[in-house]
Amino acid sequence: MLTNLPRLREIMRQEKLDAIIGTCAENVTYLSGFWAMSQWVRRGPQAYVLHTADGGSGAVIANSGVVDLIADQEIWVEDVRRYGFFQVDVDKTAKLSAEDVRQSRLFEKPAYKGPVEALCAALQDRGLAKGRIGVDEQGMTPQCWDQLAAALPEVKLVRAFSLIEKVRAIKMPEEIARLTEAARISCLSVDAALAAARPGITEQEMLRVFNRTTVENDGTPVTNCIGFGDRSAMSNVQPSATRALKRGDVIRFDVGCRYRHYRSDISRIGVLGEPPSKVVKYYKALEKGVLRGYEIIKPGLKVSDLFDQVVETVRKEGIPHYQRSHVGHGIGVDGYDPPNIGPGGDAILEENMVICVETPYYELGFAGLQVEDMIHVTGSGAKSLMRFDTALRVIG
Repeated sequence: MLTNLPRLREIMRQEKLDAIIGTCAENVTYLSGFWAMSQWVRRGPQAYVLHTADGGSGAVIANSGVVDLIADQEIWVEDVRRYGFFQVDVDKTAKLSAEDVRQSRLFEKPAYKGPVEALCAALQDRGLAKGRIGVDEQGMTPQCWDQLAAALPEVKLVRAFSLIEKVRAIKMPEEIARLTEAARISCLSVDAALAAARPGITEQEMLRVFNRTTVENDGTPVTNCIGFGDRSAMSNVQPSATRALKRGDVIRFDVGCRYRHYRSDISRIGVLGEPPSKVVKYYKALEKGVLRGYEIIKPGLKVSDLFDQVVETVRKEGIPHYQRSHVGHGIGVDGYDPPNIGPGGDAILEENMVICVETPYYELGFAGLQVEDMIHVTGSGAKSLMRFDTALRVIG
């Protein structure tokens, strides 16, 4: 199970919620294990997960066209309410697989007209036609929100996306295992891409090596920022089919993948041949900023103090004009889980957060340089999820 149920119920108790409903793709997966493909590939499809404050059985609301995924996945919410028409026939003479039997049984249940009708029925069956209900506002369309409010006029609807994010911030052991594997895959992919570095290779050709390695290790490519030379200073650089690598060029990776729904987000810098002195000096300053994070990360540390110390270290070590809006973020089923590691605020690090600590620097006409590690906040401090160190990678 991925859901941190004790934390979920404690937050629901604090907010005086009788139930909470996840609606966006990440929260549906997190709260149930259900990966509703249609939600992940386009906007608009509705899938919900209901959890009650009393710890009773939850419910999944899904379009009939994706219930085959429920039958084929590790879902820990048993009550499934499907809606909408979708035709699936059954060969009565065939011996069905276990997955086909589960799917057939789901189709034996009547379908509701729409997602809100199915959700209302699940709420009413649990005696929740009144009360205070938290609804993740990110995935439910305004029309469905209005329909839900009209159908249950005695229910107080409370926006709850940020509350579920707060639950997601503290990772369960299985989540940490998946994040560790996602980081491993991206590290392998960076290694493979750098092994292919040679004069004349294009950014796009290097991306193909990176993505091929990711897929060969069961990851799905997500973030693919790979830039050479002055193009590396574009913060969201997309690999060019014509920009070829030259000796002395910086190669900037800001990359990641998805593994079993969980994300990686890492950054490294390579240089083909002897690195320019400014690259060496600035990279060392950025690296020391991340290493300072490793030294001080522990439960109870204010996130704003982590930000201040990382930025101040970079300035002191060689980039006195260094400025950042943030130096990292949490990571999980989404690429940006809480906390945002920025200035101000009272947020603190907690045990079993997984965070990215990063020190990007972009200078147009020069280069983009960046170090970013995925780090597990343990009871005793920081544990790296990376399979290589923070050093500048010099190729050839």
